[in-house]
Amino acid sequence: MMREWIVFALCMGVGGHIALGFVLHAPGLWPWSMAWLYGLMSGLAVYGLVQGARGAWRLLRSSPKTPRQTGSTDPW
Repeated sequence: MMREWIVFALCMGVGGHIALGFVLHAPGLWPWSMAWLYGLMSGLAVYGLVQGARGAWRLLRSSPKTPRQTGSTDPW
């Protein structure tokens, strides 16, 4: 459970940095008055991407192993 909170906090921090970068480098695109909302939305988007990548990684890691991967010489 603690690991999930750490991942969430890191993603929110990255989202805040993304929003800060846009506000500082393109103030016409993202005004300061809405920076908090864009930071929150960016953080949630990053969190969604991270969770999707973690889910895909788990699916790839749990795929059935071929005989060569298990060390077996019997093909069946």
